Amino acid sequence: MIKHIVMWTLKDQAEGRDKAANAAEMQSRLLALKGKLPQAVELEVAVGAEIFAAVPETDVVLSSSFRTKEDLQTYAVHPLHLEVVEFIKKVVSERRVVDFEV
Repeated sequence: MIKHIVMWTLKDQAEGRDKAANAAEMQSRLLALKGKLPQAVELEVAVGAEIFAAVPETDVVLSSSFRTKEDLQTYAVHPLHLEVVEFIKKVVSERRVVDFEV
């Protein structure tokens, strides 16, 4: 199993919305992928959680799981995922990623 964690810092303003509105939009768009991409065994999104105090400047966290590295790679280039990525690129100022086997 591959765990894929992504942490984002959002711009204060982007796409006509403030940081909180864009965080909620990111969460909605990412969670909408659940069940549509069979490669993702698990997909969770946290916004404004207390744990973020341990990771300063983090506004949104994605935690997802994949059976294999190949499944993660397939998910990464899936058209539905890429649609969400296009929005995210417009509202994010920093992105941090970690992938590891569990």
